[in-house]
Amino acid sequence: MPRGSEELTNARKAEIVNACAVLYETRSFKEITLKEIGEKTSFTRTSIYNYFQTKEEIFLALFQREYEAWIEDLDALRCGHRKLSVDAFSDELARTLERRERLLKLMAMNHYDMEANSRNLVAFKKAYGGSLLAVTHCLEKFFPRMTDEDVQGFLYAFFPFMFGIYPYTAVTEQQRTAMELAGVGYVRLSVRELTRSFTAKLLQGFQM
Repeated sequence: MPRGSEELTNARKAEIVNACAVLYETRSFKEITLKEIGEKTSFTRTSIYNYFQTKEEIFLALFQREYEAWIEDLDALRCGHRKLSVDAFSDELARTLERRERLLKLMAMNHYDMEANSRNLVAFKKAYGGSLLAVTHCLEKFFPRMTDEDVQGFLYAFFPFMFGIYPYTAVTEQQRTAMELAGVGYVRLSVRELTRSFTAKLLQGFQM
C-alpha cells in the first residue's frame, strides 16, 4: 500500500472503481482489462496494483457500492411511507431496482469466479447482508402479519429472482433475432413491470 493518508487511499480506490463503472456502461466484464481501467485514472497505471490486485477485486468493490446505494433507496422507501398496500409496495420496490441497472447487470455475472479471485470478501458480504436486512425492515413495517418464516421465504425467492432480471430485460438485437428465428415467443417487459408483478405475487395474502 502506498504511503499517504487514508483519505488519499480511499480517493484513489474510488477513482479506480469510477473508471471501471464508466467502462462497464458500454462494455462487458470480459472485455474490460486492468490496463484500460488504469488508463482512465489520473495516476500511474501500474499504481493500480497498490489498491487492487485483480480486475475481479475492482468489480467486487463496484458491486459493493451498488448494493450500498440500493440500501439507501430501500431505507428511503421505508422511512418515506407510513403504510403501503401490496400493489403500492410492489411498485415502489420495483422503482428502486429500475434505478439500479448497474446492480442488476453485476448480479447477472458469475459470482463464483469473481469472489474466488478477490482477497477480501468481508466488506462486500456486509453490503449484501445489509440489502437483505433493508428489505426485511420494509416487509416488517408494511406487512406486520408476515412471520419470520414468511419474510425468509420472500427473501429466498426475491433475491435469486433479481439475478435473472438483467438478462431477461436487457435483450440484445442479436438475441432477439435469434429467438425470432428459433420461434421463441418473447414478451418484452421492463425491470419495473417484471419486478412489480413478481413482488405482488409473493405478497398475496399479506394485505393489511
